[in-house]
Amino acid sequence: MHCDAMVYSLSTTDLLANSPNIMSPFKPPRTLRHPHIQSIFNSKGPREIRAKKLLRSLNSRPLTLHSVDGARLLAEWDCSSGDCAAPGRRLVVLLHGWEGSSGSSYSVTTASSFLAAGFDVLRVNFRDHGDSHHLNPELFNTERHDEVAAAIGDFLQRHPYPQVVMAGYSMGGNFTLRIAADFGQQLGLHYAVAVCPPTDPYRSMQAINRGSFIYRQYFYRKWRKSLQKKLHCWPELDYGDILATARNLDDLNNYFIPRFSRSNKVEDYFASYAITGERLANLALPAMLIATEDDPVIPIADLDRINAPELLQIERHRYGGHCGFIANWRGETWIEQRMVALFEQALG
Repeated sequence: MHCDAMVYSLSTTDLLANSPNIMSPFKPPRTLRHPHIQSIFNSKGPREIRAKKLLRSLNSRPLTLHSVDGARLLAEWDCSSGDCAAPGRRLVVLLHGWEGSSGSSYSVTTASSFLAAGFDVLRVNFRDHGDSHHLNPELFNTERHDEVAAAIGDFLQRHPYPQVVMAGYSMGGNFTLRIAADFGQQLGLHYAVAVCPPTDPYRSMQAINRGSFIYRQYFYRKWRKSLQKKLHCWPELDYGDILATARNLDDLNNYFIPRFSRSNKVEDYFASYAITGERLANLALPAMLIATEDDPVIPIADLDRINAPELLQIERHRYGGHCGFIANWRGETWIEQRMVALFEQALG
């Protein structure tokens, strides 16, 4: 790692003084500290209840965004006031995690926090997420960050904003950093935040396989259900037999990756979207990666394998689980206010 890279470890207090207006490290109540509670409550429990209430108050505009090679992605556009075309507005592009959507609990509550702070929000769905399986014949894969960038560009061409920032959770955080590094200047991004992104996806998959059955079953069932929806829309894909026999994530990975991605091997596929080494070397805008030491699916040690460019800051928190940062039993989160503070500080 470059010795001059700005890397924060928020378990130490001496670094806090080096960054003005930085918020204190996340420290939840003892009853909420377990990483499984934090991770599950990211989208379930009190936060899910909050999200359902907030969703009714959002005046979202559904959009279909056009991308490369004729691809189309769905999105939700939320405006902090009645006039989406008012000059001088600020936009947050928000990306969800794998098998999440623009309607996931964390997407909705985060959008609400940004709206309350005066930001407009564009919640973009990846291909085959958010009930978009019918739009494109090809399957989603994580190599398609250029597709997401082009869709965002399509929106910004039709709806220009003078100040644009981006945030993403989990896989959305990984996409955020790769888009910022490869297309950030083209899109006019001013700042980017990635929350608990997969750093080395192969090791993340190993962590899922070796960890609690909760996460293995969760991702397996979500992905399998998504693949079933895709097959219903595009029966010519003809993979019903493997869905009937696959029993775990490895079975699905070993079948779908060589047949429906740009990679012939599972290992090559995971390496294609890793952000280790020099992958983010072309980052030309300030960005923040926020991670937790107790993340059950993203090994914290992988952060040390990022050769961080000067514009990338890294925060390590002791608690928070995977994308949780749940502050209380009302389902309110520390991470939403942290991102608001970062964006307001970056944009002035």
